[in-house]
Amino acid sequence: MMRDHLTEIIVFTVLFLLVSAMGFVAARWRAPRDMAHLDEWGLGGRSFGGWITWFLVGGDLYTAYTFVAVPALIFGAGAAGFFAVPYTIVIYPLVFLVLCRLWSVSHRHGFVTPADFVRSRFDSPILALLVAITGIVATMPYIALQLVGIEAVLKTMGVTGDSAVARHLPIIIAFAILAAYTYQSGLRAPALIAFVKDSLIYVVILVAVIYLPHKLGGWSSIFDAADAKFQASPAPGDGILLNANNQLQYVTLAFGSALALFLYPHSITGVLASRNRDVIKRNMSALPAYSLLLGLIALLGYMAIAANVTPLAGAKAGSVDTNTIVPRLFDAQFPSWFAGIAYAAIGIGALVPAAIMSIAAANLFTRNIYKEYLKRDASPAQEANVSKIASLVVKVGAVACIVFLDPQFSIDLQLIGGVIILQTLPAVALGLYTRWFHRGALIAGWAAGMALGMWMLYQVANPATGKKHFAGSAFPLEKFGFDTPKTIYVGIVAVLVNLVVAALLTLVLRAGKVADGVDATTRDDYFADEGDPRVTPGPDRGAESAREPVA
Repeated sequence: MMRDHLTEIIVFTVLFLLVSAMGFVAARWRAPRDMAHLDEWGLGGRSFGGWITWFLVGGDLYTAYTFVAVPALIFGAGAAGFFAVPYTIVIYPLVFLVLCRLWSVSHRHGFVTPADFVRSRFDSPILALLVAITGIVATMPYIALQLVGIEAVLKTMGVTGDSAVARHLPIIIAFAILAAYTYQSGLRAPALIAFVKDSLIYVVILVAVIYLPHKLGGWSSIFDAADAKFQASPAPGDGILLNANNQLQYVTLAFGSALALFLYPHSITGVLASRNRDVIKRNMSALPAYSLLLGLIALLGYMAIAANVTPLAGAKAGSVDTNTIVPRLFDAQFPSWFAGIAYAAIGIGALVPAAIMSIAAANLFTRNIYKEYLKRDASPAQEANVSKIASLVVKVGAVACIVFLDPQFSIDLQLIGGVIILQTLPAVALGLYTRWFHRGALIAGWAAGMALGMWMLYQVANPATGKKHFAGSAFPLEKFGFDTPKTIYVGIVAVLVNLVVAALLTLVLRAGKVADGVDATTRDDYFADEGDPRVTPGPDRGAESAREPVA
């Protein structure tokens, strides 16, 4: 351990332990009626107001991986990395009304997961199971990537070892603490910690974007240095500006990522924990403030170029870990005490989303696999206990991904996860507005979109890393027979095929008068607000089925 990292390690450790203590205290925060219930453990009592929801959802979507990966992408690929900024702006108008409808119907029926809604809306346990499995599979690598952010910080501080276990021991300890207070406090823990996490990140970024340009000769010098680097690269012109070949990929990736973001179970969990519809409306209006922060974070990649920062070595011989760019920039340009605060912001920034993601995945398993197929008469206390245990298993799986797999492979898995979760869009997002799609057609559309998406991802190679398959989400159009070097985001193509198959097969099944089940929701359910009566969900849905179906 180098001596100049001692202050950083002390500051990082103190802040990390402070928020961990807050996580345990959160079990008594806001006086829950009974933690042995998914409404309390998994959704915080469905009682969070505007400020809590703003910090919780913001902390859930803008993660530690965002802090390190977006600037790293800007550092390595230039303007293409800015796709994260427009997609986080586009998303909020898209989901403004959708999430209000989802909150209302979930509030009225007691839904905890999006698969709960699909089960009742389309009367299809198979479709609900597919939505649940899709959500769990897409979430797992996302949790693992939070560990990548913590690992980048620890490597920069010199907290590493020779063996795989020694190298990852600090991460294992950190996630053991996370698992303990999440098990005890549920969603209240990340909600309380999010206040500290977001405040730290705002302070660190605002100081950085004011101090670093002054130290590096101004924004003109920073952009000149970045432009010079990319002009000297094998792809001249593809630096601070996109070249023509990347524009289609940029647009489709930004739009596809926007469509996928609030389909992730952890995003929906934060929304369902809100107290009423007005909380959601205010948050969808205010959350774009995080996009301003994200734009400033992205510029750290160009600052690292101007500061001549070099990444640390990667796990494989001869490779580099570009995720260490931001920690290395702070290590080189700031006093040790402030670098320690920045590292703590990244580390804590990993805990909030990782906790919410593990809770969301556990809720999916409990409600849509365990209760649906293993124990239909499970009590609320049994559901809560199973969800707690499942959240521990999810965290162990995420740690295993980092310990036993190349972190770059986890990054590729996350890109695949975005393509996967998009295939739930017809059933979840469109299902909130229409039941026109036949349940059998939605299953077929899901299968078609998933199959095409996996085939396209298999065709994506990366000569720079030597990976021949599953090396990203930019599909070369030449593989579809087009005479062009352009690429397109796999998720957009796959979900379009999903929709086409679902629409065409719906027409066929309707013409054949194939039974389509009973819609257990009513038109009024999608406008219910705080104080409205709630229908208790369960395997006996006869009373609900007697209602007038929604057109």
